[in-house]
Amino acid sequence: MVALTASFAAAPSAATITMAMAKKRSGGTVCFAELSFPSFLPKQVENIKDTFARKLATRIDRLPVPVSFSDNSIMSSCVRPLIQSKTSPVVLLHGFDRLPPCNVAAKREHFYQVEKLVLIDASVYAEGTGNLATLPRIAAYAGVYLLKSIPLRLYVNVLAFTGISFGTSLDWTNVGRLHCLYPWWEDATVDFMISGGYNVSAQIQQVKQKTLIIWGEDDQIISNKLAVRLHCELPNATIRQIPDCGHLPHVERPNSVAKLIVDFVQEDCYKEIECVSQY
Repeated sequence: MVALTASFAAAPSAATITMAMAKKRSGGTVCFAELSFPSFLPKQVENIKDTFARKLATRIDRLPVPVSFSDNSIMSSCVRPLIQSKTSPVVLLHGFDRLPPCNVAAKREHFYQVEKLVLIDASVYAEGTGNLATLPRIAAYAGVYLLKSIPLRLYVNVLAFTGISFGTSLDWTNVGRLHCLYPWWEDATVDFMISGGYNVSAQIQQVKQKTLIIWGEDDQIISNKLAVRLHCELPNATIRQIPDCGHLPHVERPNSVAKLIVDFVQEDCYKEIECVSQY
């Protein structure tokens, strides 16, 4: 299995219900095609206009993942592939998930089971939640309410993207905050905040899997200097920086990111073919 983990913001998130109508423009007329969204997605998924995000949302599955630290499985999410195969799947793990249990052990369990790793503008040097861990719960809930607010999410999009219209930014905001609308999200986020959060920088060198680091050169949220540092500290990593691109390369430059990932996933296959052809 190949795991992709992306830092937070407005990427289509594996979060939130029901039936909706998708617009398709053809020959000047507007046609409506009925899309069936998974029942576990919030009903606000219907408000999303981005065609690709809507189609992706219809393919989201929730699956139980057995873990070594608990008798109970944790729920994870994945997008059903359009073509089923017996090869190792590529799994997208959002770096800012808030599915219970929300702790480092639950996250790390995913990485123990992967063959390769792709990190996209990953926030690996954050030193936990700092002083936020000492907040009274009522203040923590107020902060979490602000975190999922549309104005703040719009501001994050201003930092994350360049040259997009207000309408597009608003739509991507609706995509990016969808997971915040889960009924347990606020409780899980407050628990995460008070727990002290993640501080995994000391464990970076323990990651032995072959890793591809993808970073937007113009990232205004997590500096690309940290990408270079991460590349130096990971034992088995390759770095690829994308010019004229901000915090979310997989949204701003999807074709470039897809090609990098496909080449990375298939490189061992190419080597095997080359070895066989030599004999």
